[in-house]
Parts: sequence; structure tokens; C-alpha cells
Amino acid sequence: MLDKPTALYDFRKYWAECLGPAPWLPMSREEMDQLGWDSCDIIIVSGDGYVDHPSFGMAVIGRVLEAQGFRVGMIAQPDWQSVEPFRALGRPNLFFGVTAGNMDSMINHYTADRKRRNDDAYTPGNVSGKRPDRAVTVYSQRLREAYRDTPIVIGGIEASLRRIAHYDYWSDRVKRSVLLDSRADLLVFGNAERAIVSVAHRLADGESIEQLRDIRGTAFVTKSSPEDRVVIDSTAVDLPGPVAPHPNPYDGMEAETCSDSETNKAGAAPQAIRLMVSPSAKTHAIRLPSAEAVTEDPVLYAHASRVFHKETNPHNALPLVQAHGDRDVWLNPPPIPLETQELDWVFELPYQRLPHPAYGGAKVPAMEMIQHSVNIMRGCFGGCTFCSITEHEGRIIQSRSEDSVIREVERIRDTSPAFTGVISDLGGPTANMWRLACKDQATEAACRKLSCVYPGICKNLNTDHTPLINLYRRAREIKGVKKVLIASGLRYDLAVESPEYVRELATHHVGGYLKIAPEHTESGPLSKMMKPGIGSYDRFAAMFERFSKEAGKKQYLIPYFIAAHPGTTDEDMVSLALWLKQHRFRADQVQTFYPSPMATATAMYHTGRNPLKPVRRESETLSTVKKLSQRRLHKAFLRYHDPDNWPLLRKTLKQMGRRDLIGNGVMHLIPPRQPPKRHRVVPTGGKPFRTQHTQGQNSRKGKRR
Repeated sequence: MLDKPTALYDFRKYWAECLGPAPWLPMSREEMDQLGWDSCDIIIVSGDGYVDHPSFGMAVIGRVLEAQGFRVGMIAQPDWQSVEPFRALGRPNLFFGVTAGNMDSMINHYTADRKRRNDDAYTPGNVSGKRPDRAVTVYSQRLREAYRDTPIVIGGIEASLRRIAHYDYWSDRVKRSVLLDSRADLLVFGNAERAIVSVAHRLADGESIEQLRDIRGTAFVTKSSPEDRVVIDSTAVDLPGPVAPHPNPYDGMEAETCSDSETNKAGAAPQAIRLMVSPSAKTHAIRLPSAEAVTEDPVLYAHASRVFHKETNPHNALPLVQAHGDRDVWLNPPPIPLETQELDWVFELPYQRLPHPAYGGAKVPAMEMIQHSVNIMRGCFGGCTFCSITEHEGRIIQSRSEDSVIREVERIRDTSPAFTGVISDLGGPTANMWRLACKDQATEAACRKLSCVYPGICKNLNTDHTPLINLYRRAREIKGVKKVLIASGLRYDLAVESPEYVRELATHHVGGYLKIAPEHTESGPLSKMMKPGIGSYDRFAAMFERFSKEAGKKQYLIPYFIAAHPGTTDEDMVSLALWLKQHRFRADQVQTFYPSPMATATAMYHTGRNPLKPVRRESETLSTVKKLSQRRLHKAFLRYHDPDNWPLLRKTLKQMGRRDLIGNGVMHLIPPRQPPKRHRVVPTGGKPFRTQHTQGQNSRKGKRR
């Protein structure tokens, strides 16, 4: 096990602690003057509007640094066309922190079809165009112009998912680490509280930014690797030809079980087992294929992706190093997760829970959505390949205490003028992973599985939902609270392990509709997503319907599905469309697979290989949906009921030899003829359809039709 790090609240405070917390982190010189500041110690530059709320990353980092005694300023959404906005608060004494905001700037700007969005939920007034494409790089370059020698530390989701060479969907090519393009001094990835606090204190103590090379959760560029490291070479995969000594790049990764005894049964060599647990992060590192190699060779890209994702458990991960020309990008192991008391401390800092007054009351849609919600945990052990939560926050769940959650609910009740008695969510990345963890710390420290619930729930995982049930009951008993809703995504394969939880949820915490994400019905795409079979959904749906009826409520599930995910064929989409028709669902707005940087599914999309298995030259290829026409086709199958899609679907079904699905009967998918526009009514067989609203990052609840 690793040495326990210094708790966030145990650091010796910087001298400016005597000034106390600021009502708002200042955004102007006038605000600094009012606070009596002659300068800022740290200035955060963000692509989001400044909302002082614990759901906004820059506010969290700002308040955490302020609580350490530093004077923190905020430059939110500066005009990047000029260098002057970046000088608004002067030169910071320690460093600039740069983030694109709560969302990757490219995903914020473009749809999955690469079309420009016309709104921005993280900007006051919901207006678009307030941040540049690739905001981290642009902001950092402007700061270099403004203050050439001031250290720049980049972080947030955009920097975190671009810390090594990565496939960039928008340019359709592999790009090098964002560290090089941004010319930043240091990158902090994942939840950055531990790293950023260490950076701030060590710089304040007189160390240079170049000396900060041993902080977990950071990455940097170096000319040479430390001499005391034993570097494990993983720059190649098996090649055909004469047999020659070659280290197995997957040693220590192949065991997909959590216990040593089962690992032995799987046939792994004893040395591989020792490698999985014993090498110290202080003595070993893994060299990934170079940026140039993964750019030219998709097989090496897939291989590098597999190695990268296997080194995500902070208890056994080794540093990673990747050459970029004559320089190396060095990645230290991930940060140690926050303890419950530390997470409580972070969430109970003096946030205003409102947008900065400089916006004059302009609404920030993302803030409106979460204003009366409470984040109870971080992380996700689901490991869904299309999702970036695990890569960013880790798979070890970090849970707040019950008392801390209750205090936040009471604070919302007592301080928010807009509060009507409804808590819109008690959740996080996943609604029902609060306090779920491995039963044994030693087993957790040795595990390299990418998911604790795929292909089935690990026997070492605690799935007891009783603490969560008690939290729900206590929250809804608070005086002044009329309703506590659960709006975060629910892991239904875990929920069915606790029927009492499903009963509690259906009886008290659903506002008519509950979103749930089976993502697909067919084993091909589901196996590439690392999602459970549709049978788990059916079990949950039956439970939910039964308990809703027992409670005397009419409530409906809103299932989400993904079109065009790697591993999906046209036949798979036909089967999914038939399932939707059979279950009487109409997908209103659908989600097409979006290749976000560094996700495992993105590696599949780019390379046509499956990094969930060892990648070799002779490894099987998988189907990928890249052509815009085929992506639109898969999307059309999800919206089989839309008359505008019928011509394309008729043509495709005929080409597939599935004319049997064209007709006016209940068992047909689409009708044989196109009706006049004024008469476009989907045949329902005399029964109502349910509308499914699915819009990726901005999902809306469905309405009964």
C-alpha cells in the first residue's frame, strides 16, 4: 500500500490566510482593491463563465487554493483575440492555472457530426463563441505573450484527456500532447486538488516549476528520463518473422481477476503476478510507443491505449513516458483519491453557489440545471469505453459523508431564494455508486481490471445499497424539503442487486420519468462498450414497473441508446430499432457516438482494433462507423418512426434483404409509402408510444404521447 498523503486541510497555510476568504474570487482590479490585494498569488483562466459553485471545476480549485491561504483571481472567458484581457489582474506571484472549463472546448462547440453548436450552457446568456476552439492551448499561448516567464499549469477535462498523443476527431488525425502545443510548464490531470495544492505550496516555498517532477497526477516535458528509473519497454507489439528475445508488453496486465489465487488459475506466470503488484512507482516506468509511431501505425496506437488504460489504478500504476521527437512527455501515476473527510472539506468551502455579479443576472443554463442538486461522490468503476469519467476521475469511488450531504441540502434550503422545496438530484457521475467499493483494500490495490461490473459484477465488490437508502430517507425528512429527485445516470445492473433500493427509488425519488442507459440491445456493440446485456435492463424495468404500481404511480423509464458505436453493424441497428418498436419507444433526440480524446472506444474508432484485448498484428479488426452517410443511417434506425427517415431506411432494408420489415402491420418497422406531410402519423397499432429524449450531454426528460 502507498504512504498516506498529507490531507488537504493539514498543509501549513500561506501567509495571506489572514485576509480571510473573498466573497467572490476577484475578476477585476477594482475587486482586488476592495479586498486590499496588491496582487494575486494565483490566477485561474477558464473557458466557462465564473459560477462559484462546487459543480464548477475552476470554482473548486480556486476555493481550495484560497483555503490554503493563497490570493486567487479569476479571468473567465477572456477575449483571446488580444493579449490585454490576460493582463487584467496583473502578473501572479506564483503561476497561472488554465482550464477550458467543465467541458472539452471542442465537444462544447461541435456536435457528433462536427456541426457548430449555437449555444453554450456554461456561458452567461447561453451564447456561443465566448471561448476559442482548443481553449487550453489558445489561452496558454496568449499568457506566454503577456508574461513570458510566469509558470503556466494546465488542467481540467480538456488538458487531462490530451496528456499524451491522442486521436483528434475534429481534425481526423493523431495530435501530440497538449503540453507541447500549449507550451505549458506542467499539466495536472484528473481531480487536481492534491496536485495543485502541492504545486502552490512548493512554488511558494521557493522551488522552481522545473523542480516539480515528483507530484502525482501531473505530467511534464523533459529532455531525459530520471536515471534511477527501470523503464519497461512497451514500444512495440509482436511482429511476424524470426523469433527473437522480446519482452511481453502485456506482462502483469492479462489477469482480469482481482485475487491472486484466481490469477494463478488463469495461467499467468508468477513473475507476471508479482509485476502486477510489486514494482514501486519510485523505481519503474513504462515507455509507450512514441507520438510519431502511434501517428503512423494504428496498431501501435491501439496498443498504447491499452497500456495507458491499464495504468490507472493509483495504488499500482507506474509512470508512463512517451517520446515526442527528442523530448519525452512524462506522466506520473494518478493522484491518491480523497478521503471522505477531505471531500467533505472541499464541498463545504464558502461557495456563493451563484454566477458572479458581474454578469448582471444573466442566467447560466448549466448552473440553473444543478443549482439545487448535491454531488455526493466522485469516480466510476463502470469502465464504459465511450465515457471519460473513469479516465478523468478514476474508478475508485470517493464518497462524501452523510452528514456533509445533509448540511448542503440544508444550506440550499436556507440560502437559495429560488428553492421551492425540490432537490433536483443527489448523485454524481453515477447515481448509485455512493459508498460502493472493493471489499478488501489489498485486493483493490492490486487490481488492474478496467471495470468492476463487466462482464459481470466482481465478487469482491460491495453492492450494498443500504447506506444510500438511509441517505435518501434522511434527506427527504429534512424540514422544508418536499421532494428529493435522482437525476444522475443510474447503474441498473447494480440496482437490481438491491430490490429495496429500487423500491425506495420508484416510491419516492422519481418525478415521472427515470433516465437509464442500456446503450444497445446487441452483444456485439455492448461488448465493445463494456456494458451489460439487455437482460439486466429487462430485470430492472420489471422491478421498476412493479414498485411503481405498488406506490400507485405511473412512471416510465427513458432508455438511452448510442448509434454508430465501434463494433456496431447495420444488422445490429435493425435489431435495436425492432426492440424500440416492440417496446413502443420513440427516440426524440438521439446520441451518435462521439469520439472523445483518449477514450478506449475512440481508439477502436480510429484503429479498427480492440484494445480491450492484447493488440497484435494478427488481431481481429472490428467494424467502425466513420462515413457520415452510415452514421446518419444508424441514427435513422434509432428514429425509425420519423417519416423523414423512411426513404433511407426503405432503401437500406431492401439492400439488406429485409423487405419483410416494410409494411403497414404492427410487426413491420416502416410503411411502404411516404404519406403527405400533413398526414405524417406513425402507425401505432392502437397503443400509445413513449417518447425517448436522448441528447448526449444535454438530455431532456421525455413526455408521454
